[in-house]
Amino acid sequence: MPSTLLAEPPLNPVHEVFHVDRVLRPSETGPQRKHKIIAVLPAYNAEQTLAATIADFPAGCVDEILLVDDGSKDNTVAIAREMGLTVIVHEKNTGYGGNQKTCYKYCLDNGADVVVMIHPDYQYDARVIPHAVGMIELGICDVILGNRVRSRAEALKCGMPWWKYVSNRGLTAFENLFLGQNLGEFHSGFRVYRRNVLETIPFERNSNDFVFDTQFLVQAVHFGFRLGDIPVPVRYFDEASQINFRRSTKYGLQTLTAVGRFWLNKFGWKSDLFRPK
Repeated sequence: MPSTLLAEPPLNPVHEVFHVDRVLRPSETGPQRKHKIIAVLPAYNAEQTLAATIADFPAGCVDEILLVDDGSKDNTVAIAREMGLTVIVHEKNTGYGGNQKTCYKYCLDNGADVVVMIHPDYQYDARVIPHAVGMIELGICDVILGNRVRSRAEALKCGMPWWKYVSNRGLTAFENLFLGQNLGEFHSGFRVYRRNVLETIPFERNSNDFVFDTQFLVQAVHFGFRLGDIPVPVRYFDEASQINFRRSTKYGLQTLTAVGRFWLNKFGWKSDLFRPK
């Protein structure tokens, strides 16, 4: 079996700091890409996992890597700058959704054709980026999500807490049913968007909290974009950011509310979430 085909993804979140040119400008020049691809990393206290996350980016898979720091208390910003990333700093914590708003505004202002969003906590396997981007570039999908749950056994083996697995499966089934989709997972921290998606969806009106992601997908369905997914191996460990049970419960209720607003809007109870920009 070739060494690139691994039975399990390597788990080694500690990685030496290196300059991002290793990823953006590889020594061997391949075919010139026709689209500008920007990867965005919404970050909060990611100093222990940032370098490892970017080390898994296949060389030449993106043109720029942006890290938006949301008021971290550690050395995330210093490490990101040492590595040569583009860095935007929020002096005060704006929340996960607020962080992404800054990410996407930057991408639109700087000519991105495709945007890759990946959490910098080394939980998602960045080696799949070219494959996910390819689905966008081929015109097959407008939005691609990384699916962490290929099977119950694998998800639990990788460390997903059982209560998170149950809630993930329940909410995903609910969203698929009421949004008319067939996604393996709605709650992934690995996503790829076509530029037109960001230009159309009024994401500035979304919550600054974790439910931003759900609202974004509900809006994507409302505006008729094509959603798809791709399997992404994940890793759960102490350094990987996770929301606790209480925050997860709040997020679950907010998800149900977002889907409810989608249907109320269909029946005439108009919501700003679905009003065009």
